[in-house]
Amino acid sequence: MRITRVVAWPVEMRLEEPYTIAYETIERVTSVFCRIETNRRLVGYGCAAPDEQVTGETAQTALAAFTDVVDPLLRGRDALRITRRNEQVREPLTKSPSVRAAVDMALFDLLGKAASLPLWKLLGGYRDRIRTSITIGILPLDATIERARHWKAQGFSCLKLKGGKDVEGDIERLLAVRSALGPAVELRFDANQGFTVEQCQRFVAGSRGARLEIIEQPTPKGELDQLGRATQSVPLPIMADESLMTLRDAFRLARRDLADMINVKLMKVGGLEEASQIDAVSRAAGLEVMVGCMDESALSISAGLAFALARPNVHYADLDGHLGLAGDPAAGCVRLEKGTLFPSEQPGLGWVPKDDGS
Repeated sequence: MRITRVVAWPVEMRLEEPYTIAYETIERVTSVFCRIETNRRLVGYGCAAPDEQVTGETAQTALAAFTDVVDPLLRGRDALRITRRNEQVREPLTKSPSVRAAVDMALFDLLGKAASLPLWKLLGGYRDRIRTSITIGILPLDATIERARHWKAQGFSCLKLKGGKDVEGDIERLLAVRSALGPAVELRFDANQGFTVEQCQRFVAGSRGARLEIIEQPTPKGELDQLGRATQSVPLPIMADESLMTLRDAFRLARRDLADMINVKLMKVGGLEEASQIDAVSRAAGLEVMVGCMDESALSISAGLAFALARPNVHYADLDGHLGLAGDPAAGCVRLEKGTLFPSEQPGLGWVPKDDGS
């Protein structure tokens, strides 16, 4: 099965509820969808979620990468030799991980369609569903409690609160949420690089009554020694997120015991193949994995979900980035029921577009 062309197009989506994290407020995002066409009339779809702060890309640079690099390199090539195709684009797209992720998932979408299997089964099918957390941005105290109660009423049993700008305020919000929701709901906290080691220690001590499950990326991503000091000095599991961009990062974090857990996002690491290798390193080192996401289409959430369902070492999912995205053309290709995500049973990633916008 030969690739005849690769087409990409942008889709701007508005967040129905804009939110704030430690370093920015997000109101809308632009994803870049791609379509890999073949001479057997099978078509594979992928989606990049470029983010200048996280992946170092913009929608414009992503579109240029598809036009100038991906299409010329992949035309005429065998679409089912996925590892070969991924290696072809790896070096020229070193600084474009979300584009690599989109190409990778489109190739796997094609493989699933060729095999007439949903991707989550093709990759291993270890489980058939997984609970996801839902994220609450940095809000005033009353608004935080209101959103927490809302999501609990929707069936979510795990909430992730964003913070990192105000230690004392973060402590107050967490304790208030725990008091409002009771003991049944699990709470996680993401500082998005906003703390020093000392602030992390203060936060953990002050929020003890909230019974947190995980603290995600408390310290700046480039300061690995700080991350390691935080990990060693607090009693709660510390998860690396922004500090993990590549397979080598995973090896470095594992070798030096710099974190207890890692957050694998397809957009950061460059796709399913790379994520699988990172998971293998993590499992060998005894590090549990969470599969996370950006603000991204349900199409790429479907790929992240397939990976999460396939790997025994993935214990957590934070795959809520598609919720509340107005204008997502792939809405519906994953199913959410009371905080649990279920995959499509359709071949590949499960998206059958009515109009792909290209």
